[in-house]
Amino acid sequence: MAAPVTHYENFPVASVLCPPHLRQPIAALYAFARTADDLADEGTAPAAERLADLAAYRNELLAVAQGQPPGPRWPAVFGPLQGVLHSHQLPVPLLCDLLSAFVQDVEKTRDGTGYADRAELLDYCRRSANPVGRLLLHLYGVSDAASLAHSDAICTALQLINFWQDLSVDIPRGRYYLPHADCEAHGARAAELRALQSTPQNAALIADCTRWARQTMLSGAPLVHRLPGRAGWELRLVVQGGLRTLDKVEALRGASLHTRPKLHVGDWCRMLVRALAM
Repeated sequence: MAAPVTHYENFPVASVLCPPHLRQPIAALYAFARTADDLADEGTAPAAERLADLAAYRNELLAVAQGQPPGPRWPAVFGPLQGVLHSHQLPVPLLCDLLSAFVQDVEKTRDGTGYADRAELLDYCRRSANPVGRLLLHLYGVSDAASLAHSDAICTALQLINFWQDLSVDIPRGRYYLPHADCEAHGARAAELRALQSTPQNAALIADCTRWARQTMLSGAPLVHRLPGRAGWELRLVVQGGLRTLDKVEALRGASLHTRPKLHVGDWCRMLVRALAM
């Protein structure tokens, strides 16, 4: 649950608001996710090699979770992670869900198929983003159903916001997250989207997707009042960071297809004021 400002967007790394006793476990989780993200997304390796590396990475996770020593390839990742898995009894299936989302990214990029509808995209978010919030809630000792549902909404919203913020980056790389059903509903043509053309139809499509992300974020926002102390304050900034990013996307009126909106100092001041008002 973190604003989209880091290499792997969903972890609050070394934040001054993060409880000190959780910084090392969160850093270990971040290193796990960041390295998997790199295997899926960085460099020039072909898809087959990326998928093989992710399969090996998953096998290593399962091995250390069963008490085997970390192998020689990723000891800086799985050494610390093994300690956290043991000390905090982290749910390993959530980590496997993250890896399955990275695999899907590789497969979707290779095939160029994109997502048929919002349900399919939400299933991806369930594995690519929601496990992060649930892992953090596990560390905070929060496990009630309402908090988990609110966390899922916030994490899904952050993932959607990242998609709509990064259209100008993702589409040229062969990653298509705008659902086909939404494109058809707004009359947005695939060729024009892939050419990053600002058309009225594309602008209406992006505006609709932005509203979807905002509604999802607001539906999860009550979680800020369920988390104690520093965790609650960090989450307030996370929520406001996501909403402010949506403000920026909306202000571009479809031009986010070729311009990536960014947060500046003035935006952070506004986010802080809004967080204090929550």
